[in-house]
Amino acid sequence: MIFRRSLVRELTATAVGLFLILLAILFSNLVLRLLADAAGGVVAPDGILALLGFSALFYFNILLSVALFLTVLLTLSRWYRDSEMIVWFTSGQSLTAWLRPILLFATPFLAAIVVLSLYLSPWAERHKVEFEQQMKARQDISVVTPGLFREFPRANLVVYVESINPLDNTVSNVFLHSIEDKRDATTVAARGKLEDMPDGDRFIVLEHGRRYQGTPGTTDYRVVEFERLGRRIEPSEVRSVPTSSKALPTEALLASSDRVGRAELFWRISVPISALVLTLLAIPLAYVDPRVGRSFNFFSAVFLYMLYSNCLNIVQSLIAQGRLPLWAGLALPHLVALSIVVALFRHQLSVAGLFARLVPARRAAPAGPQ
Repeated sequence: MIFRRSLVRELTATAVGLFLILLAILFSNLVLRLLADAAGGVVAPDGILALLGFSALFYFNILLSVALFLTVLLTLSRWYRDSEMIVWFTSGQSLTAWLRPILLFATPFLAAIVVLSLYLSPWAERHKVEFEQQMKARQDISVVTPGLFREFPRANLVVYVESINPLDNTVSNVFLHSIEDKRDATTVAARGKLEDMPDGDRFIVLEHGRRYQGTPGTTDYRVVEFERLGRRIEPSEVRSVPTSSKALPTEALLASSDRVGRAELFWRISVPISALVLTLLAIPLAYVDPRVGRSFNFFSAVFLYMLYSNCLNIVQSLIAQGRLPLWAGLALPHLVALSIVVALFRHQLSVAGLFARLVPARRAAPAGPQ
């Protein structure tokens, strides 16, 4: 009972630290990518936080799986290095005695991975795609940067503003350029404001300005001064883009016979299974042999994790190509991984080692007459 409480306490502390570190790495990568998109005008600045949340939630199942695997591996490796495992072994605790407390500790993680993989990750991906489409369709003044020209392709319009007041959406020193009936139209105004209509249309209303319309290279130009002029910023229609299989609900994938959908279903089911297998795999891999170095088991664990993950990706591609059935693909890599777990446990529990040479015992020579 004492060693179980000590194990769970250290596992919890290690898991919290690892999860925060991995979460910081994930957020750093996502923030850099989204900031690059925002700088290029692909994403509006006010949509970064929402996209960051959806993207992070999509990767949480993998993040928890890696954190659980490293938690068990690093905790038991430290106990081996500090000879604490020797103390527990001499007190009558076998290596298999660690299975129950570690699995009890891992149960909340595995339950969260199941929920994330089957429901929350596709939900996050679906809402991320919808939000990105809304951001592309909005094309309003919120993506206009003061001092830079902004093009609205759907409205066939180029907008330049000198300054923006975010409190009331007013702009000053506005320049608009468009092509209407094959004639250039340029509008300048001292100030303007963004207004929403009841039907959802958005207008930029200019005040105290002048409009030039004509054909370059000719004298056919018309100049109009105005006190108030509204210009409709036509929002891009939300295109019905093909829905990615990653965004489809799990229920839809179960009812679908599409090969790509089957491959995605394989991945969603495989993530929780692989998390359980990796947790079991970390127990025998945590053994530290002082003769081969303290880091050998860690590099071995990283190699097996990468091999396992790549095998899952290969099987997923085979299912997507129709060369492997779904249930055969589910059974093949995970059963092989479980057999490796069993072999490593037998190796650790055996006296001479699973791969040790069998040295035949010498027969004692019969004693001759003295």
